[in-house]
Amino acid sequence: MPRLVMKFGGTSVANLDRIRNAAERVRLEVEKGYDVIVIVSAMSGKTNELVGWVNEISPLYDAREYDAVVSAGENVTAGLMALTLQEMNISARSWQGWQVPVQTTDAYANARIEEIPCKNLKEKFGEGMRVAVVAGFQGVSPQGRVTTLGRGGSDTTAVAFAAAFDAERCDIYTDVDGVYTTDPRISEKARKLDKIAFEEMLELASLGAKVLQTRSVELAMRFNVRVRVLSSFEEPSDEAGTLVCAEEEIMESNVVAGIAYSRDEAKMTLISVADRPGIAAAIFGPLSKAGVNVDMIVQNISEDGRTDMTFSCPTNQVLRAEKAMQDAKENGNINFHKLVADEAVAKVSVVGIGMRSHAGVAAQMFEALHTEGINIKVITTSEIKISVLIERKYMELAVQTLHDAFELNKAV
Repeated sequence: MPRLVMKFGGTSVANLDRIRNAAERVRLEVEKGYDVIVIVSAMSGKTNELVGWVNEISPLYDAREYDAVVSAGENVTAGLMALTLQEMNISARSWQGWQVPVQTTDAYANARIEEIPCKNLKEKFGEGMRVAVVAGFQGVSPQGRVTTLGRGGSDTTAVAFAAAFDAERCDIYTDVDGVYTTDPRISEKARKLDKIAFEEMLELASLGAKVLQTRSVELAMRFNVRVRVLSSFEEPSDEAGTLVCAEEEIMESNVVAGIAYSRDEAKMTLISVADRPGIAAAIFGPLSKAGVNVDMIVQNISEDGRTDMTFSCPTNQVLRAEKAMQDAKENGNINFHKLVADEAVAKVSVVGIGMRSHAGVAAQMFEALHTEGINIKVITTSEIKISVLIERKYMELAVQTLHDAFELNKAV
């Protein structure tokens, strides 16, 4: 039988009524002839509660025990979903990560999936099981201990299962009805996309769009897994949601697919560092070791052998970055006059595969921001993306302005 993967996020299984609603959607797919693998998240709010308990007991916790605690939420949901399906006379069984097994690295609290052997589940499907309900977000380390995949890891679990079992599609059920050209809470003109290319979705996810976890999109693109994003709270339909797929499946699309933003950005500038070979490695090596997620990087023109180096990072990593730079200075690896942190900035980006073959997108973007009096602090580009750092107070205006400038409310 053909296989389908269905993933239900925390809001979709927040209580027993919603679990029953999700189970009804599973039943419809079983009746169409699919063997279904259901991936479930913890009930809404439960993971945060478990994390809070861990932090209260042990702020400097052992990551192995952290995983043992926070993985429990998905186990509860999986069991409840299997029971609900059984009450509907559907042959279903719940599976925890270690039972499949979902084999991961031993990077506890942020493990990566290495392999999903299919033997156990395939045998059960062969014996008549129609639905395997798998606890998302978790796996098992080479040492046999429970691991977790980091926040949003259930999306990654779902795509990995779809790849391993050669599923026809991976449906991600959430509290939004698809992928929009931008956040509908900021622009009322935001339009739901019928289809979006893997590369566009990957850029949007990495730039702040929270519809899908970045790692799940990377996996989908690598293994060509068609992913459909849709709402648990709308009537079931084959046309519902947004399909994330290969570029070849999309006949025509706008030059720009969407506008992404990240509110919690900081701009950090090392003033007067030596302009010499290896200075970039001396700066960004310690930042990497400190776990600072550096994004945009700009180096000023050198003068008298000195230069300024600017980079951006999440605001919650500013203190870590400052300590890493101060330690590097004290160790004699780098020398700088001072480090200036600006935490009142935001990142706004335009994304679209059409930018590869259309000139003038950058000029149009910069002119639109200029017209609204929005100053650009830092610019970075890639083949299908242009990102700028601006003052945070102008973020919503910038998103609305760019959405209008590229006429994203209109389909091709």
